[in-house]
Amino acid sequence: MSERADHVRRRGVPPRSTSRYRLPEQSLFSGIYGLVLASALAAALDSTGGNADPGPDVLWVLLTALASAAAHGYAHVIAQRASADGAATMGRLRLVLAEWPLVAAVLPTVLMLLTAVAGWWPEAAAVDAALLFNTGALFGWGAWTARSAGHGWPSSCRAGGLDMLIGIVIIIANALIK
Repeated sequence: MSERADHVRRRGVPPRSTSRYRLPEQSLFSGIYGLVLASALAAALDSTGGNADPGPDVLWVLLTALASAAAHGYAHVIAQRASADGAATMGRLRLVLAEWPLVAAVLPTVLMLLTAVAGWWPEAAAVDAALLFNTGALFGWGAWTARSAGHGWPSSCRAGGLDMLIGIVIIIANALIK
């Protein structure tokens, strides 16, 4: 079968290989959003030429992720409230709590910055490592998602590569701005 046709399936034909465990779309969205957010924050907080203080940077990355997750979840609540009755329900609380993948995706960046707080390496090296890790993770999320949807390896790698471009753009922007 040609590489070009590896993403096309006939109706009623199951995907060639689907993952046993497939994350819900919301978790995938929040995870990728969290990786991009962590990369952008780490790049923005990276100080060149000044006094690096990774302690407050760790707090800013974590608090921004928590605030973003809460705001995104609350936006879902407001949208649901606008389209349904105005009663508060446990389902709406679940909408807010469903944003946990956004916060979880930020944790590797937080851990790398914490190693700089501990003095294991300079903050700039921790930021560089976080940017590289997040870029690789974006590729992994994209490829894994495509594979779990039944796409072949070539198509899955293209999807991962496109997701990875977001991280590469952040790395290039960080290098040009600093």
